[in-house]
Amino acid sequence: MFGSKFLEQSSTLFLLSVAAQTTDQRCASFTFESNYTRLIASTFFEARDHVNISTLFQAVDTNALPAFCRVQVEITTNVTADSTALAEVWLPEDWNGRFLTIGNGGFSGSVSVGDLAFMAVNQGFAGVSTDSGHSGTATDASWALGNDNAIMDYTWRAMHLSVATGKEIVQKFYGRSHNKAYYVGCSEGGRQGLKEVQEFPDDFDGAVIGSPANWATHLFSSIVRSNLNVLPTTSSRWISENMWRNVIHPEVLRQCDELDGIKDGVISNPLLCSFRPETLACHQNQDPETCLTISQIETLHKLYSDYYETNQTYIFGGFYPGSENDLSTIFGSESSLLGPHYFQNFIVKLSILLHLLVNHYDEHPFFYSDTTWDISQFDMDTILLADSINPGGQNAVNPDLRKFTARQGKVLHYAGWAEDIISAGNSVHYYETVNSFMRANTNIEMDDFYRLFMVAGLGHCYVSDFGDGANAFGAPLQEMAGMPPLAHDARHNILAALVQWVEDDVAPENITAVHYENNNVTAGISFTRPICKYPASSRYVSGDPNSAESFACISY
Repeated sequence: MFGSKFLEQSSTLFLLSVAAQTTDQRCASFTFESNYTRLIASTFFEARDHVNISTLFQAVDTNALPAFCRVQVEITTNVTADSTALAEVWLPEDWNGRFLTIGNGGFSGSVSVGDLAFMAVNQGFAGVSTDSGHSGTATDASWALGNDNAIMDYTWRAMHLSVATGKEIVQKFYGRSHNKAYYVGCSEGGRQGLKEVQEFPDDFDGAVIGSPANWATHLFSSIVRSNLNVLPTTSSRWISENMWRNVIHPEVLRQCDELDGIKDGVISNPLLCSFRPETLACHQNQDPETCLTISQIETLHKLYSDYYETNQTYIFGGFYPGSENDLSTIFGSESSLLGPHYFQNFIVKLSILLHLLVNHYDEHPFFYSDTTWDISQFDMDTILLADSINPGGQNAVNPDLRKFTARQGKVLHYAGWAEDIISAGNSVHYYETVNSFMRANTNIEMDDFYRLFMVAGLGHCYVSDFGDGANAFGAPLQEMAGMPPLAHDARHNILAALVQWVEDDVAPENITAVHYENNNVTAGISFTRPICKYPASSRYVSGDPNSAESFACISY
């Protein structure tokens, strides 16, 4: 048996050999042996090289990155089923000693290369991302039909194994382990992050969670319900895209815009807005494109209200005044992502999200085994069955974060008040359930480990028009889309704020976000605003209305 002195010397020699090699040499000669991981390729990029990489989810095409090594691997997720997941680990030459895992979006299906570029290596992190065990676009869930193993990979297994593998690759490549491990993700990525925090609390020291799809069974129930509220397109309750944008939204602003002390086209806190759509009711001989029918008014009240079933069971949050422009592309167009025409085709693929695993649940034929199921068959029994099945354990709603707090873990959670897919109320609801549980079972204050930031005028993560507010603050998907934060520091960048909280015990009270003209950095800065720690929201005090310094965070 080798003595400890020999092992010490061997380790020292290995570290010296790693240090003696340049990054490009280490990348070219990199090997990784594991019973469950196969090295596909390792590719070195010089600083300012042209990096042009596309996946079905993201793409990066830039000459602005520092030198890094791109490692691609295949991970066996289930030996018996011979299932695998692809993962990539991007290793910057100028490494800051930190490990960053990046989540996915929609139905995953490919590595998040854009965020690996701009959130990881561009900021000095060694980053990892996975395809969640299948190949497909963000809107394609056909791979999940009757495939329990693929669902398990998607819901947690591929992510967790990619984190473990990524850390091993970092250790091997640099000759030392990371100092701290972080996570970032929005939407499905937010759900993945909360699943990790709840089930694998040792994986990360801190997590940035954006508008999470964590209550999947109820989220997609709410999408069905919302569509049923506006269908059919020939009915008097249907609201066109023009009506959303040019009739309803201006009236919302007229009633609620100045509640924060300034008229700027952004509603800072829609909870303070008691929007009355009745002011738009049609009068005799009025142009129907300029007013609302009684049925349309009822539709708005339903969409802007939390979703309760007839037995008063809380299902999901509603949408909020100020989200009309983005809602117009969701519910106002027959060809939109979740609109009625496309929705029927889209819903056929939602086997894991509407839980249509009929090969295991044949006693429930309304969960169809073909494309004949119609959303009109949706009812409370559907929701209850979805909750009871919870395939793959996709829900991430456990409020018990004691194991995560025991290791001093931190969470920065954000969501847009103008959300048009996952209600902002879902983020508030989960925050409050955690708060209630932790107060009842521990002496730990929420502010000591979990802070929520509600972003005025922000839609869903980065899609659509990004919203009308200050919406660039270093979150996932933003910089790759031409919306970087003003600086990569704790004041302007939510990831940097998390790092400072974890490593220096300095918790953020607010983050300064920027709105660029046309939502593109090349067009210049339009204005800045503070993103306030919930339950506070920004209010204009005095001074330059385009400067965050002129606003204060006020709790009402």
